[in-house]
Amino acid sequence: MGLSLKPDHVRRYRDVAVLFFKYGRTDLVFRAGFDRDTADALARDLEHLGPTFVKVGQLLSTRGDLLPPDALRALSRLQDDVEPFPFADVERIVSEELGVRLSKAFSRFDTTPLAAASLGQVHRAALRDGREVAVKVQRPGIREQIVKDMDAIEEVAAFLDAHTQMGRYGIRRMSDELRRSILTELDYTREAQNLVTLRTNLARFQRIVIPQPVADYSTSRVLTMEYVSGQKITATNRVVLADAGAPALAEELFRAYLHQVIIDGVFHADPHPGNVLVTDDNRIALLDLGMVSRLSPDIQERLLQFLLAVADGRTEHAADLAIEMGERLDGFDEPAFRRLIADVITHSRGVKIGDVPAGQLMLQVAHASVNAGLRLPNELTLLGKTLLNLDEVGRTLAADFDVQESLRRNANELMMERVRRSMTASSAFTSLLEAKTFAERLPGRVNRLLDSLVNQDLKVNVEMIDEGAVLDGLQKVANRITLGLLLAAMIVGAAMLMRVDTSFRILGYPGLAILLFLIAACGAAWLAFTIIRTDRRRS
Repeated sequence: MGLSLKPDHVRRYRDVAVLFFKYGRTDLVFRAGFDRDTADALARDLEHLGPTFVKVGQLLSTRGDLLPPDALRALSRLQDDVEPFPFADVERIVSEELGVRLSKAFSRFDTTPLAAASLGQVHRAALRDGREVAVKVQRPGIREQIVKDMDAIEEVAAFLDAHTQMGRYGIRRMSDELRRSILTELDYTREAQNLVTLRTNLARFQRIVIPQPVADYSTSRVLTMEYVSGQKITATNRVVLADAGAPALAEELFRAYLHQVIIDGVFHADPHPGNVLVTDDNRIALLDLGMVSRLSPDIQERLLQFLLAVADGRTEHAADLAIEMGERLDGFDEPAFRRLIADVITHSRGVKIGDVPAGQLMLQVAHASVNAGLRLPNELTLLGKTLLNLDEVGRTLAADFDVQESLRRNANELMMERVRRSMTASSAFTSLLEAKTFAERLPGRVNRLLDSLVNQDLKVNVEMIDEGAVLDGLQKVANRITLGLLLAAMIVGAAMLMRVDTSFRILGYPGLAILLFLIAACGAAWLAFTIIRTDRRRS
């Protein structure tokens, strides 16, 4: 794909070029030189470029293989301080989507938004039946703007993949992932489904609140959900947190996320402090569920094994799991990769327990992996970023909360629950049928095997090296060496005969010596011709 000369694309090319000039040097972004000030500056620049680049930053905040933790934290907060759009647009969009005037659908609708994000903003309102709700309204024209921006970004990504060393990081694949992620997030019906799914999955956790959507008042551009009264944990003072039992809240929140990852395979992938409230009744509310990740049963178990291996410092096991899960790039150096993983994990063991959170440790491992030529699955880096945010939330609730220790306390119990859930009636019945089939066929197979042994008809196919071909090749090599030695002996003998005075001469030289020289020369020429012809035919 080539670069377009459309004015909108050229403008975005310029924006991307400026970003790469300021932040895109590989010795800065993909190494350790990305400090907190640089990360905050990058976040501000992305926000200034508009919603599409805010989403680019949010996607990058999940890529621990590319960016260090300071950058991940800065980028994950991008959606908190976006300029709201006018209420007139809010009223128009809600009326168009619901098919009625705003005053008909709601008894009250606050003009000042509760929060403004890159794709939409949230207003508090009340339904006609008195229920308090929060209404999320999509920004006007945002879909069209994002499609245009993404076309330009994908062209730049294809160019970088084809012409720079950054292609090893899968820039085009990242842009494709970004397009899918944004278009999914622009469909508020998907977020409504996520709210219902997580509420059902986490029903056992009494102190976790997931607001539910109001179906009749929700469309692809408007999401109406239950209003949850509370404060962001970052704005809650220590006295309130102490009264709420903050350590127990942090423990239950982390256990709920482990349950999502290990048991359900569906987890909220953006639990940064801005999306977590302490409710008025001392519970934890999770907001903004547009970014939800889904895991297959196989990747669930591997991710948990990898997480435990990293947290426990088992470097060899962690490296084996990473190689098994990852995609080997050109130039992958396995010994170097194992050394890097060992260095990262061993270094973390030398500091105080809890100073290096499990999420940060996973992201450091992912960062070291891509430098060694191994691209780990996106699910792993996304889980690492989720754990990093959870650690920040946990420490905000309770300063001494240790994610790694909580992981060790809860992982075994949750794995046992996963095993119990897998032992359903249908799986047991399937296993029983397979055992029945095996038992029915076993006697006949054993009889055929014994009959073959008695009749000496049993044949075993073993693949071995063709020793005949090997011996034939060795014989040819020996023949060439022998012929070479004979020719060398003839040349040495001819040289010695040159000193013998004789009447038989050729061109004034002793005749016998000249004949030996000629025979040796012809033999050498024939040997060289045979070798060249044979080697060419085999190649």
